[in-house]
Amino acid sequence: MGNFTCQSCGATSPSWVGKCSECGQWNSYIEESKGGFETRPNGSKRRRKPSSKAAPIPINDVVIDKENRTSSGIGEFDRVLGGGIIKGAAILVAGEPGIGKSTMMLQLAGSLSKTGKVLYVSGEESPAQIKFRSERLSVNSKDLFLFPETQLGDIEEQVDKVKPGFIIIDSIQTIESEGVESSAGSVSQVKESAARLVDLAKKKGVPVFLVGQVTKDGSVAGPRILEHMVDTVLYFEGEQSKNFRILRAVKNRFGSTNEIGIFEMTAKGLEEVLNPSKLLLDEGSLGSPGSAVTIAMEGNRPLAVEIQALNSPSKLVSPRRVVTGLDYNRCSMIIGVLDRKAGIKLCEQEIYISAASGLFVGEPAADLPVACAIASCVRNKGIDPKTAIIGEIGLTGEIRSVSNLEKRISEAKKLGFSKVIHPKSNGIKMKNEIAGSVGVSSLKEAIQVLLG
Repeated sequence: MGNFTCQSCGATSPSWVGKCSECGQWNSYIEESKGGFETRPNGSKRRRKPSSKAAPIPINDVVIDKENRTSSGIGEFDRVLGGGIIKGAAILVAGEPGIGKSTMMLQLAGSLSKTGKVLYVSGEESPAQIKFRSERLSVNSKDLFLFPETQLGDIEEQVDKVKPGFIIIDSIQTIESEGVESSAGSVSQVKESAARLVDLAKKKGVPVFLVGQVTKDGSVAGPRILEHMVDTVLYFEGEQSKNFRILRAVKNRFGSTNEIGIFEMTAKGLEEVLNPSKLLLDEGSLGSPGSAVTIAMEGNRPLAVEIQALNSPSKLVSPRRVVTGLDYNRCSMIIGVLDRKAGIKLCEQEIYISAASGLFVGEPAADLPVACAIASCVRNKGIDPKTAIIGEIGLTGEIRSVSNLEKRISEAKKLGFSKVIHPKSNGIKMKNEIAGSVGVSSLKEAIQVLLG
């Protein structure tokens, strides 16, 4: 007999309970054996490890290898990692089932095999299934080794024999460690297997990629400690009904967490989108009432995004507010400011707001285009399709300055926009005022400039 463990957060209980008191999940407790673990006073379990004989090192004596990054051969992937793959890094790649994780990992394996041996461990697919996909993706290399196995001991043995330069585990939820008697995918199995694989990466200096599933709420399946054990956590996002896929870093010990990589799913696999702004804009809807374009920043990359809004009369006491791809609370605030400070009455209107193309725009610089899109729809008057709108809105209706304005305006010019509406306070701070830009200080002034 053993303790019962929550498969969501890792909390333990001596008996089964319906709802976890730590994370609030229902029916998540499963009995797990104590085999191979020592029980600590707080009830957690930990495998005994031999004591380390390493001695403390003065920080001044630590030597940094500046050439320890290896390019993956995929520019968008390198961008998210911060410039390349670090030796000995443990990287967790998570995403919903069917989003394209295995496709991306096989393409990555094919690219990395040009620089060294790659061991691709699959716990879900047979070699024939992987070979079938590799032919579609045109992945073929004598240095790419497939190993369909779920036992961690056998995987470690093959690592010693093959001596790969890169290891890909697809997926961590299928791996079983011999010393843990619970089933694959349980908290104990995932923690133990991940710990040994991370330790293997550090000792041998070999990058290890762990593929993981996500739950219904969008978090990585398994214990939360899994994300703390690895060096980098990448989320592969996108709507299966659309071709765009976004690779986003939510944790990165070796780079920024603000960068994203954009891919397009095609019949031949994932292809890099080098100029996403042109693909994200639908020329057919620009200029229609309720449409506005903004230049959003994703890390150091400016992206042109179309904001769409729709209003319709409502007989409900509380009219509906539906928001997709934007922060709901900020949109609610913008609707309130439009009502009180711009004279656009929306209390009896249902409002639908969306960031087109499936992107999520969470920065305040999208406030002004959201407000202008709503005002455009209410007045049934389109905004000039060659105008980009950038600005944060305050509660008093003022337009506040935004970051990286010059970079945003430069991107707008490259895309052929002839006018940019931006905060007037930014214009004072810019070194050189850019022709075609118009500074505004209030929401009312911006609507007047755009809609008359």
